[in-house]
Amino acid sequence: MTIKAFFEKLPQKKIVALSTSVVLLAAGWQLYHVLATKPQPPKVIPLVRTVTVGNVSTSTKDVYPGEVRGRYESNLAFQVAGKINNRYVNIGDTVTAGQVLMTIDPKDINQALASSEAQLASAIATQKLAADNAARFTKLYQGGAVSQAVYDQYITQLDAANASLRQAQAQANVNLNQSEYTKLRSDANGVVANITGEIGQVTAAGTPLVTVVQNGEREVQINVPENKLSALRLGQVAFVNFWALPDVQATGSISEIAPMADPITKTYRVRVAIEDMPAEAKLGMTTKVILANGEAQHFLLPATAIYQTNQQPQVWLVKDNRASLADITIAGYSGNEVIIAKGLTAGDVVITAGLNKLVPEQPVRLMESGDDG
Repeated sequence: MTIKAFFEKLPQKKIVALSTSVVLLAAGWQLYHVLATKPQPPKVIPLVRTVTVGNVSTSTKDVYPGEVRGRYESNLAFQVAGKINNRYVNIGDTVTAGQVLMTIDPKDINQALASSEAQLASAIATQKLAADNAARFTKLYQGGAVSQAVYDQYITQLDAANASLRQAQAQANVNLNQSEYTKLRSDANGVVANITGEIGQVTAAGTPLVTVVQNGEREVQINVPENKLSALRLGQVAFVNFWALPDVQATGSISEIAPMADPITKTYRVRVAIEDMPAEAKLGMTTKVILANGEAQHFLLPATAIYQTNQQPQVWLVKDNRASLADITIAGYSGNEVIIAKGLTAGDVVITAGLNKLVPEQPVRLMESGDDG
């Protein structure tokens, strides 16, 4: 039986119902196909702005504040303890070698000196008596009037008296020296640069009280942190500017690098010798010392090119039209640009915009001239 014959035998109502079912079934299938199939967006390759890096050569330098100091400075202190009772100089005074700068109360030391002198006098008398007895009994022993034991006894007493005399003499000399130590004297011609002791102050032996800058050469002292110490060397050229003398600049070289850091500041004292110190430069003047460290090669990038993940800065590079990450080391900043010390080579193409939308190995298109991005 043909399909036409089949439909001719069916009642008209059944034909309409069957046709309607077929139409609904076709519509339902099409709707299901539309709902079940996810639309696939067209693949768009992002357009990125880039910059090609190149070497930048600059002179690296470090700048430190400094102070004009004398090449030779004496921090003078008393060699004995006591109470300061006189001060004869002020800061800025010119002094000569041997000049008395301060004194301490000598009463206790004078008493000790008097005691040692009395002991010395007693020792001299005892030694004289022992010497006379030894001489007398030597004659008796030689004449056979006394025995060997008696003779030895008086000779031994003389030896002991001589030793006591030497001891008393040495102690008297010590106390005499201490009496002289109550006067603080300058050890050279120079200028008083600092005073920390005042009348009435009780000072311990060895405590610096007066600083005398000796006449002669002047230097500039700077303090260098430990992370910069490795860049310094003896004889390194330094340029010195004086804050109080804006039109004066001097050239010097590093003459001394302290082998040990200051226990408080943890910096190293460095001295810069200046051959022709300007006559206007006075002790204590503030300076700016510039130390050149030679030429350094680096790269400059706009700040927008830096991509930070955790603690490691990175940049996106374009290689074979695909984006890839590269670790970098930042050396500093120059205006709105970042100085890159490591991680790049000349000719690298770095993406500078749209970094947050990129993934590794993502295809990218480079923006050409005239594109507005």
